[in-house]
Amino acid sequence: MKADFLKYQAQTSPHPLAMEVSHAKGSYIYDTSGKAYLDFVAGVSAASIGHCHPAVVKAIQEQSEKYLHVMVYGEYAQDPAVELTRLIAANLPDPLEQTYLVNSGTEAIDGAMKLARRVTGRSKIISANQAYHGNTFGALSLMNYEERVAPFRPVVGDISHINFNSFEDLEKITEDVAGVVLETIQGGAGFIQPENGWLTAVKKRCEAVGALLILDEIQPGFGRTGAFFGFENYNVVPDVVVMGKGMGGGMPIGAFTASTAHMRLLSDNPKMGHITTFGGHPVIAAAALATSKTILEGDLIQQTLEKENLFRSLLKHQLITEVRGKGLMLAALTPSAEITNEAILMAQDEGLILFWLLFETKAIRITPPLTISEDEIVKGCEILLKVLDKIATKLS
Repeated sequence: MKADFLKYQAQTSPHPLAMEVSHAKGSYIYDTSGKAYLDFVAGVSAASIGHCHPAVVKAIQEQSEKYLHVMVYGEYAQDPAVELTRLIAANLPDPLEQTYLVNSGTEAIDGAMKLARRVTGRSKIISANQAYHGNTFGALSLMNYEERVAPFRPVVGDISHINFNSFEDLEKITEDVAGVVLETIQGGAGFIQPENGWLTAVKKRCEAVGALLILDEIQPGFGRTGAFFGFENYNVVPDVVVMGKGMGGGMPIGAFTASTAHMRLLSDNPKMGHITTFGGHPVIAAAALATSKTILEGDLIQQTLEKENLFRSLLKHQLITEVRGKGLMLAALTPSAEITNEAILMAQDEGLILFWLLFETKAIRITPPLTISEDEIVKGCEILLKVLDKIATKLS
């Protein structure tokens, strides 16, 4: 299978991990030799309630027996999508009420950018330095990492950048700006949280100049940071919320939510201001609904903060310089990219899945399923510390 994977399936890097997957359950992934790997990554925050959660599997099975795709998005009323969007609205502050369901977080970013331009009649969009919002042309255009953007230029124009947590840069949000697109917590940059009321100040500045604040909740959303949406931790209400990843419990989905008045503008002048064939797919929506209910109806959200404390108490080592993030969106930093790289690869050999971040090369991603047990946290941290001990011995 590995040989065919490398030959026939287009790759995203020259050196994929290429684990041959047999099955996955709960906090574990199993390869075709039967080896179990404790998963501290959750498909990059996507398997929010673990692999093959019974509620998600049941929802998929039941819906697949009723109907699959029946019509392009927005034409027919389909119960899973209606129930999902109603649940999202019930868990968002006013005036965030209408949700457009799409296929991925990056498509949702593109839709939100279009919405900002449609609402304001302006073209300029601001994002943050070291931002990552996806790889479709709109989302890619928000990135200022020239190494990644340059081969694909020209990208979407009229984009500029500010520094995350810079109050001085708020002056760059002027009356010609349609929208400001920010990750609630910067992911690729190293799980950087907003500080000192900065997000609140951004929202006030947007209100003053008539721009929309678009918050990317693709990673922080759906319980990962101790609140259903990460922005709830920072005393701000955005004009548009963008979702994805953990929303689907392991199934592909994205969404963006705004006020009814704003969202209606995508339905006319022109009609179909955004259109997608498979957005709101009934099986995917059923899986997302089951995921959301599982997160909201239990104590998983509160547990994320308790599990964060456990992680922080365990992740103490001479080669861990800092632990960033909130809830179960954590990054352990080492002194160098080389140490981080070696630790991630050695940990996989030891049966622990860790991963990298996009820009912060010294960071070890720790984003396990919200359902991970305390015993599994202890077990995984023991493996990581053992790996770091081996690296430290070689360096000494």
